[in-house]
Amino acid sequence: DFLPLKCDACGEVYCKDHIRYDDHKCSSAYKKNVRVPVCPLCNAPVPVQKGEIPDIVVGAHMDKDCKYNPAQQKQKIFTNKCLKPGCKRKEIMKVVCEQCGGNFCIKHRHPLDHGCKGSSHPISKAGYAALMRASQTAFKSTGAMGVPSNGTLQHNR
Repeated sequence: DFLPLKCDACGEVYCKDHIRYDDHKCSSAYKKNVRVPVCPLCNAPVPVQKGEIPDIVVGAHMDKDCKYNPAQQKQKIFTNKCLKPGCKRKEIMKVVCEQCGGNFCIKHRHPLDHGCKGSSHPISKAGYAALMRASQTAFKSTGAMGVPSNGTLQHNR
């Protein structure tokens, strides 16, 4: 049954299925809508008086009162600090030592340049496992080659 319901925003008559603002796409819903719009640049709430169109008010805020400053949003590029004591250099990309796993600048990237105290076996578990398999196979077949616990290859002659 059709019960005539009058929209309190636009004044048009609708049935119970279309009385909501969204259901009949009410062009005057902003007059009754109590949501506070937020500026997309500075994320500050923008006060809107009854009868004002929120898009126009937010646009005026962006033109005049917005506190957004793109210079403050500038992202740092050089974020990878060198771990060598006393070095203050930063690099764009990580430069990781294969032995100790530390992050260093270009100048200190080699183990001798940063006084590396890391293990001498490869940091990759897959690489170390491959060396261990290769040494066990060679040791079983000839007994000529072995891999000590530090991961370096040695020839027994």
